[in-house]
Amino acid sequence: QVQLVESGGGLVQAGGSLRLSCEASGNIFSFAIMAWYRQAPGKQRELVATLTRLGSINYADSVKGRFIISRDNTKNTVYLQMNSLKPEDTGVYYCNGDHPSGARIKGQGTQVTVSS
Repeated sequence: QVQLVESGGGLVQAGGSLRLSCEASGNIFSFAIMAWYRQAPGKQRELVATLTRLGSINYADSVKGRFIISRDNTKNTVYLQMNSLKPEDTGVYYCNGDHPSGARIKGQGTQVTVSS
């Protein structure tokens, strides 16, 4: 079974940067869509960014101009570069992928904390 494993979270001051990684145990290019979500304490899960197999990208309005989603097929990894971080970016960040089998694969999440 294909798995997604996130890494790269941590504690950073406001204005700083982090790069999250989501490594797949299989061919990440085969996923129709890769997505990053986040969930802050007491809030609903929020879609942050998506990247389709053909390279189409979308961002939540709250992160446009600050976050960049990308993919390295040679490493079976999707990245989320997060710049100009704000305290409201704090939360657990999850990587999801729509596998060719029809299953939605979810990672275990990585904590991002932005201090003011």
